[in-house]
Amino acid sequence: MKELYLITDVGSTTTKAILIGEKAREHRLIGRGEHPTTVEAPYEDVTIGVLGALRDLGSRTGRAFLSETGILKEQANSRVKYLSTSSAGGGLQMMVFGVMRNVTADSARKAALGGGAIVLDVMTIDDDRPSFLKLDAIRAARPDMVLIAGGLDGGNTAFALEICDLLCAARPRPRLGKDFRIPVIYAGNKDAAPLVVDTLSDVFDVKVVDNLRPSFDKEVLEPVRRAIHELFMSHVMSHAPGYDRLLSWVDVEVMPTPMAVGRIMEHLAAARGMNILGVDIGGATTDVFSVISGVFHRSVSANLGMSYSSGNVLLEAGIENILRWLPFEASPDDIADRICTKLINPTTLPSTVTDLQIEHALATEALRLAFDRHKEVATVPPKDLPAWKSLMGQTQVVVAQPETRTILDIGSIDMIIGSGGVLSHAPSRAQAALIMLNAFCPTGVTYLAVDSIFMMPHLGVLAEIDPEAALNVLEKDCFIPLGPVVAVDGAPPLGAPVVTVRCRDSQGVTSEATVRGGSIHVIPTPWPGEVTVEAEVQGPVSIAGQSRVQLKCRAGQVGVIVDARGRPLTLPEDRTACAAANAQWLDQISSSK
Repeated sequence: MKELYLITDVGSTTTKAILIGEKAREHRLIGRGEHPTTVEAPYEDVTIGVLGALRDLGSRTGRAFLSETGILKEQANSRVKYLSTSSAGGGLQMMVFGVMRNVTADSARKAALGGGAIVLDVMTIDDDRPSFLKLDAIRAARPDMVLIAGGLDGGNTAFALEICDLLCAARPRPRLGKDFRIPVIYAGNKDAAPLVVDTLSDVFDVKVVDNLRPSFDKEVLEPVRRAIHELFMSHVMSHAPGYDRLLSWVDVEVMPTPMAVGRIMEHLAAARGMNILGVDIGGATTDVFSVISGVFHRSVSANLGMSYSSGNVLLEAGIENILRWLPFEASPDDIADRICTKLINPTTLPSTVTDLQIEHALATEALRLAFDRHKEVATVPPKDLPAWKSLMGQTQVVVAQPETRTILDIGSIDMIIGSGGVLSHAPSRAQAALIMLNAFCPTGVTYLAVDSIFMMPHLGVLAEIDPEAALNVLEKDCFIPLGPVVAVDGAPPLGAPVVTVRCRDSQGVTSEATVRGGSIHVIPTPWPGEVTVEAEVQGPVSIAGQSRVQLKCRAGQVGVIVDARGRPLTLPEDRTACAAANAQWLDQISSSK
């Protein structure tokens, strides 16, 4: 019998269903449907929205997926497997505790984010808040789960017990279910584990895993991530409205939506031998994912978004930084007013070209800020340990701030994937490409793509049982390839020839262009297909330190993009000249269409 995969993603506002099956002996997307999520009042039953999404999918594909008892697992000549991810009700929400902010707390935050959680707060012994403010914050948070990272192995145990006393005093109430005992994951100093269990077990369900930071120079995050997923299933999901019924339907454990996105990115990076950067920009938050040398990291910028958080982007970026991406001159007050209007009316869409260009400028800054924050998460422990490390003992207290190192160098990224309405549904693919170029400033050779309908969560949970099918659908039905970017490093002379690019497409047609400094040039290529690119620089510039590069890759809908504006990207200080430059770049990158 053939295998059909029926997959839902239960989102905060919308439940999305897709059907994957065989077409011409390979797995492809057959159809999709959606329905508003029903985890909140008045329904308070997540399965109502799931069934609605499956009915919509059935009406679009001409198939029946529902029976009186739930989901039909067999159809004519086909066996159906049902899978699901979820971020309904705000997703998995956690509080993180650690000893030192730049050591155990940082590692704990990374582990929680990698496990698909939203981190409500990070508390450490060395932060500035007095105990009564910490107690108030814990009580107000109402977390689904707590993670404690309590010091290095062989170190002081008093810190972990101090955190436990704080939790016991606060006695936070759970977000879901009045009888729900909040699970606590302890991943700290192994010597303190028995005392932590003894102190907390009367109030919390405690699970002990390996220390995630056993020493200054070592991180062990995977046991914590596995524990988060297990407790998410056994505790959090079982108390969410209607999830007990949903759990009886699925053939694979429900996975937190962000974790599923991370899984499919890890599979793609491993299968293609690439370093990948992915971003999902929404109305309220911006998630950034990266897989560098096989190591996955995730960050959540909960106050950077295109509608509900547009005012925060304005506040954090500053109006001048938003103005610098506009292709026209404008009054700072007028642009600020328009952004705040979007904040007041978050569900509206741009109705004019001017509104669209303001939204794209806002998105550029939101992505830039989110990427900067992601660099703070994508770190590794310091190589050079402090000389006083040997002083750490059972009876001595040493608080320090050793510096971690970021592993995210934009020059090491092979592929950037953009997701979210402003990128996936931009009027032209070239506009989406320009937003990502300006926000991330990739160097060397980088491939750009956008996620067409945000199927990555569905494919992430599918990858657990059929990674080949998941990757095939990802690359052929989910991603929309924009094309490769060849970016010039250094300060190219404006208007002078700096790079010559030759392309040969899958039809054997050869194209050549010499690109001048300060400009963008697009060489159109037939899509789908492959393209071979050769680029050679002249003058005081390079392409990732090389004078000549050659590559073969998939063609994209935009074409081969040559960015000869230089790195770091410097915009004209004069506002008129800056607007003219942006208008020129927008025209140049759109010229192929």
